[in-house]
Amino acid sequence: MKKILFIFVILLVGCTKPELPTPIMPVEKIFNVDESKVTNGQSIYFDLPSEGTYMLTLIDVTTNQIISREKFIGQNGENVKKIYTNSLPKGYLYLVLESVDRNELKKTKIIVN
Repeated sequence: MKKILFIFVILLVGCTKPELPTPIMPVEKIFNVDESKVTNGQSIYFDLPSEGTYMLTLIDVTTNQIISREKFIGQNGENVKKIYTNSLPKGYLYLVLESVDRNELKKTKIIVN
């Protein structure tokens, strides 16, 4: 009887799958690359040097006109914003991170399809 119970325990332990940790994909920060394709509703990740008021500005590359500007309160470290592209012109735009007094902190180029 002990042999049957021992074999059953060995089979039970041997047949269970070990739980592997789910790999965490690294997040690409939008200002760490020169150019990015963006889609409607996409989350963009970026770092801020400190907590405070900042602005994200979209500028047309060819005309240098401001398309959109959003003022927000950011936190120190990683921040996340969604970008909605349905109302934006197709093509290349600059995405500029500015301090509240309009000093440019970071800049990248985005492609809207």
